[in-house]
Amino acid sequence: MKACKLIFSITTAEALPLRIKVLMAAEPVNVNEFQELARQALPKMYYDFFAGGAEDQHTLRENVEAFSRITFQPRILVDVSKIDMSTTILGYKISSPIMIAPTSLQKLAHPEGEIATARAAAACNTIMVLSFMATCTVEEVASSCNAVRFLQLYVFKRRDISAQVVQKAERYGFKAIVLTVDTPRLGRREADIKNRMVSPQLKNFEGLLTTDISNDKGSSLEALASEIYDASLSWKDIEWLTSITNLPILIKGVLTCEDAIKAVEVGVSGIIVSNHGARQLDYVPATISALEEVVRAVGGRVPVLLDGGVRRGTDVFKALALGAQAVLVGRPVIYGLAAKGEHGVRRVLEMLKDELEITMALSGCSSVKDISRRHVRTERDRLQSML
Repeated sequence: MKACKLIFSITTAEALPLRIKVLMAAEPVNVNEFQELARQALPKMYYDFFAGGAEDQHTLRENVEAFSRITFQPRILVDVSKIDMSTTILGYKISSPIMIAPTSLQKLAHPEGEIATARAAAACNTIMVLSFMATCTVEEVASSCNAVRFLQLYVFKRRDISAQVVQKAERYGFKAIVLTVDTPRLGRREADIKNRMVSPQLKNFEGLLTTDISNDKGSSLEALASEIYDASLSWKDIEWLTSITNLPILIKGVLTCEDAIKAVEVGVSGIIVSNHGARQLDYVPATISALEEVVRAVGGRVPVLLDGGVRRGTDVFKALALGAQAVLVGRPVIYGLAAKGEHGVRRVLEMLKDELEITMALSGCSSVKDISRRHVRTERDRLQSML
């Protein structure tokens, strides 16, 4: 246990001169350039943790590459002198359909962690989803700014702990619960195993349980997940969750029409098409490839959001055209945070928003409501046209 804590303190100290060097680097011109800055700023263990996926990392690559196979069908001679990117999620108006996805252990990326990310969300007038496995407390994030916040939730074997954090989030003004449903066990993340990834104690659980668990044979995160995650979680437990909170519940981790229909039947308020950033089961489809099937199954009864692979404003446009109401951005936010703190997160969000605005103008869409299925052409469209 002492050895783990020593590694954590040493690697954090080693990161300081790297971070100074990155802060002095030229300002990136697109989101992808933040990834290299983050790689330079972070110890290898932490960079690999944020950047890595499961096993062969096929889905990790596919999440990004699948967007590139969708092309545009722009409309011309449309008045786009004014562009309105604003949208509404569960009744909350945001400046653009770009939200912040839940990502854990953000203090490993930057000393201010989730507080810096929340402040950037407030400055950009968007919604932040705080990870259940955050390194800042619910109270700290709530008091840091006036951003609209949702809480992402894992259900632990000790349901009372999950319930306590949910109820605390409700007291501190969080507006929804995002239940992650694709993690009965932690996916096999081989970089973390090789690096013997070390996790700090998570402050939301201080006094409730220890999350400082060592694993001499591999990742302590894997050992922690096996110890505390409830693999028995099932559809019937949605009723349990609704019994402990009045907040709307979104399900994160849906990839099929069958699960989308079931989610609507059990009364969720929204669905997030997600493969956990390709960190769970490798060789599942890219989220953008699964999106349209889920949207058709839901039939407009609840909003459908998407995360995974969004790196450009063009990606945001493509997701909206295929039926998503908004996208959530994870890794790019972490890369911005690692490179330049709150400013970096703001720049990531602003870059995506600026690119979305240009894409809308050049596609003939003056508002997000104008973006339609007719504006994009997918691989399936091309195959059908050949029949």
